Amino acid sequence: MRSRSRATRAVPPTDDGSWLIVGAGALGQLFAASLARRFPIVLLGRQAAESPIHLRRPDGETLRIAVPRQRPAAWAADRTSTAVPTLVVLATKSHDAMAALDALAPRLAPATPLLLVQNGFRTQPAISERWAGPVLCASTTEAAYRPPPGPQSPDVVHAATGTTWIGDLADHHFALATSVARRLDQAGIAATPCRDIRRHLWHKLAVNAVINPLTACHRVPNGALARPAFRPRVTALVAEIERIMHAEGVAPPPQGWQALIDGVIQATASNHSSMLQDVLANRPTEHDAILGPLVEASLRHRLDAPELQALWRAASA
Repeated sequence: MRSRSRATRAVPPTDDGSWLIVGAGALGQLFAASLARRFPIVLLGRQAAESPIHLRRPDGETLRIAVPRQRPAAWAADRTSTAVPTLVVLATKSHDAMAALDALAPRLAPATPLLLVQNGFRTQPAISERWAGPVLCASTTEAAYRPPPGPQSPDVVHAATGTTWIGDLADHHFALATSVARRLDQAGIAATPCRDIRRHLWHKLAVNAVINPLTACHRVPNGALARPAFRPRVTALVAEIERIMHAEGVAPPPQGWQALIDGVIQATASNHSSMLQDVLANRPTEHDAILGPLVEASLRHRLDAPELQALWRAASA
């Protein structure tokens, strides 16, 4: 990957030109299908797939949307095309993000902006430090999942609409974040530029650190965590996370940490978390990106976090 000191070209505008979406998971397909109805995009995915994406909307309607698709290796090796994306949306799993970007970097202009759509808080600081161009981060509450294959199954289900916050960790690229948010808004994905994306990422990390590992461990949908059997562990996890966030200087949400997490559990009751989907599909999980930063922060501040530690050990086994 290029060093940040090697950026030599002006940042291209993102309101014009094609976007490259890397990763054909639930969010990658949701973004691609939404954007492709109005703007030029290319979706890169590891598996061969037909061009249309069958997207089931929150109202139950299923749309068939033509989306240009390629495999990453084919796109990276195509030296006949002079088209350069004006933005790369990196929608891979957190543990795949760096390798995916390294593979595509030779075909990208040095100052190409990135938009990172990963869970957790591992990828964002690492790529922001190493990539030469601007690196925007997204924190989204859009809920999407890929259902099991079947004759009537869509490719991706948009389970619930939400808000996507966009900004960079150093608050150097607010105008760019505004431009990207505007295009997403126009595509039907509610997006808001912000100057403190770090806080939004930590808030989402807190939610994910409770919902993802517990639902994956017990093989239950999100709403099951509201049952009495799970409440003591949920409450204990929230208390540990609250102490860690305070030590890290992360401002709490207006409603408080417990109400934030309980609200997400209720609002996404029928959803299967991304970690549960990965476990059921026998794929690597994002436990390191989701639990790792909190466990490390607890050790750094010498805070007891037995529930987080137990989840970390179970996920790492």
